[in-house]
Amino acid sequence: MSRVVRDAANIEYRQLTVIDVNGDTAFHNGSGVLGTHGAAQGTDAVAAGNLLRDERIPAEMVGAFEANPETELGDRLIAALQAAVACGGEMGPVHSAGMLIAGEVEWPITDLRVDWSDDPIAHLAALWRLWRPQAQDYVNRAIDPTAAPTYGVPGDE
Repeated sequence: MSRVVRDAANIEYRQLTVIDVNGDTAFHNGSGVLGTHGAAQGTDAVAAGNLLRDERIPAEMVGAFEANPETELGDRLIAALQAAVACGGEMGPVHSAGMLIAGEVEWPITDLRVDWSDDPIAHLAALWRLWRPQAQDYVNRAIDPTAAPTYGVPGDE
């Protein structure tokens, strides 16, 4: 993080967060970040935001993420987003949300987006509920197509 902050152009207008492979976190809030802003760190988690209605929002997000460590990562991320909304969210309307999850393979396991909605967090949560039960099947199929369910594909009976 220190190298990026030292070398990046216009860093005073940026917020950055990072989690390394060991779960260690770092963040940077530039002096020119807009509106109420903040960041919070936790166990395997870091949250940041700007133009917030309440400076406690990043801490609330981390708390929600950490509340149920035994649940799947996607569930914990959705809980963090829902906590942000419950605490006031952003100053203006939010119309988009996304979730990208990497794991044991070289490509994203989950890449979900809501690009325009009056309730993007609820729509993202709904997409996650649909995707979650089949995500591992897609990974398995990519690694070994003969080992994954076919979901009734004609000719694969």
